[in-house]
Amino acid sequence: MKRWYVAETHPRAEAKALWHLKRQGYTAYLPRYRKLRRHARRTDVVQAPLFPRYIFVEMDIARIAWHAVRSTIGIVRLVCHGERPAPVPDGVVDDIRTREDAHGFVPIEPRFSRGQAVRIVAGALTDQIGLFECASDDRRVVLLLELLGRRVEVAVPIDAVASAA
Repeated sequence: MKRWYVAETHPRAEAKALWHLKRQGYTAYLPRYRKLRRHARRTDVVQAPLFPRYIFVEMDIARIAWHAVRSTIGIVRLVCHGERPAPVPDGVVDDIRTREDAHGFVPIEPRFSRGQAVRIVAGALTDQIGLFECASDDRRVVLLLELLGRRVEVAVPIDAVASAA
């Protein structure tokens, strides 16, 4: 019976491992999300693995030589319990796939609740502490900051915010 298993990849080699697994005839899945990347005063959106260094592989370990997965380019090892690969619980991969948008990306929901204290960790307001208000879209959040003696709403990239706790 085919089940999903998890393979660990080399750092930043998820796409390479996916390509080589598919080339060998395996069914493999690499969930991705849109990530905001900043470099040299420039910001752009790139695709990034939802689970860095891990990829899902579907196989029937009773019928195929699953040891070959370990020697695939980009793969470090299969996640195992003892000597056998550990199956992913039923429905997990299907649940991730159903959350994908029209472009094949898994949306990342804000990880904060309304009123939670958060710290800005990047940008002009670094180290300011505010209260999480809401998500304005899939890449920005709205915070309430105490500036000049009054509360001000500020929209910042979600990657520039961390829990203040």
